[in-house]
Amino acid sequence: MAARKKTPTPRKRAAPSKRPAKGRKRGSLAPGSRARGLAAGETALALESPEVATLAAEVRTRCGAPIGAYREPLSGRPLLLATVPLAALQPTPFQRDLSPTHTQRLARRIDESGAFLDPLIVVRGEDGKFWTPNGRHRLAAAKVLGLRQITVLISPDADLAYRILALNTEKAHNLRDRSLEVIRMARGLAEGRRRGSEQTWSEQFEAPELLTLGLLYETSGRFAGGAYSAFLRKVDRFSDRPLARSLREREGYAARLLGIDAEVKRIIAGLQSRGFRSPYLRNYVVARINPVRWLKPRKAGAAPLMPMGQALTRMSAAARGFKLDSVSHRDLAWIALGAAAEE
Repeated sequence: MAARKKTPTPRKRAAPSKRPAKGRKRGSLAPGSRARGLAAGETALALESPEVATLAAEVRTRCGAPIGAYREPLSGRPLLLATVPLAALQPTPFQRDLSPTHTQRLARRIDESGAFLDPLIVVRGEDGKFWTPNGRHRLAAAKVLGLRQITVLISPDADLAYRILALNTEKAHNLRDRSLEVIRMARGLAEGRRRGSEQTWSEQFEAPELLTLGLLYETSGRFAGGAYSAFLRKVDRFSDRPLARSLREREGYAARLLGIDAEVKRIIAGLQSRGFRSPYLRNYVVARINPVRWLKPRKAGAAPLMPMGQALTRMSAAARGFKLDSVSHRDLAWIALGAAAEE
């Protein structure tokens, strides 16, 4: 009897892979659908132009040298390129603190390259002096190198000093530096009686919790802001009140958080006395007393999960009622695993 031939089982066809369109690489950025900004012939600007003539004269009175002028290609705003003595410049009062280590390293790199190629952005400050909103370390490095003059791009638009923070925060500042920059800028705006609320300056402030954390870092430079940032992101929002009034309200929130942190320190000390030595004790305790811990965060601009005042009241009560004997080493192990995953 002849063996029957097996009918071959048809192979499943693999699903077609999703490939990027021909001629376009995966992850590439598509160009804008319409052209923006000035054409080449529209950018040139003479030093005698009324838009920059006053600035050029002011540079000369400060023993500097105007070099040229142009209209910025995106917005068309005028900019003056010049060199000025280092003594004529000062950083804006709301920048992050100066790092001597970073300044020395930067000065060495500039010296090794043999050229200072990155001009400082400069505006006329409220005190009439030239302010640089984004060049504190480069200015300090130039002083270390003993430079007589430094190259600057001067804008007649004084408010650029505040708007440029949105570019500065793209750099790798830590949470403390970013928060201090934001709160110092907010104070400067409030003291200068700028119109508008926190919401008006939301792009410059980047995130509402940075204002609250900035107040906390001003009071306590070693405040553990990272432990509270997840809580604040869910309940902190920009206010529609005038800036000076909203800052006073935030000062009250910051004071309450400092009181909560004092309770957290007490709990940590109690846990340590029981033999717990994990570096994640603070994160664990703050997560345990966080009243919105298990609530899914909402999109930016949406209402908070809970009003800030109510959240702080619940958090404070949870801290006062914290039971030390409810903590196990297994709980801390899970916290450590979560922190490692985030890193």
